[in-house]
Amino acid sequence: MQAWWNTVLGDYALERHHLLLLELACRSFDRCNEARRALAEHGTTFIDASGNIRPRPEVNIERDSRIAFARLVRELDLDVDTTVAQIRQPPALRSNRRVIGAR
Repeated sequence: MQAWWNTVLGDYALERHHLLLLELACRSFDRCNEARRALAEHGTTFIDASGNIRPRPEVNIERDSRIAFARLVRELDLDVDTTVAQIRQPPALRSNRRVIGAR
């Protein structure tokens, strides 16, 4: 996530609140990967004290972290119509662009 963080900072002009969202997105992605590694090692289920098969907590952690990451990236609005190579300054976030003539 360090490389992605640096790429985003190089490609976009972010305000402080966007940096906080970016940090949360990076943490969510890392948490998702941690849960995925645990699931790969231990499997997706366990047998509880009563002998019932239960999903491991990491199943929910992985799912919730994946959803959080996707939502945070969507909130950051990092999609742009032009590539960075085609423009001189990092693009503004689409949601923060002013519409000419709008009040």
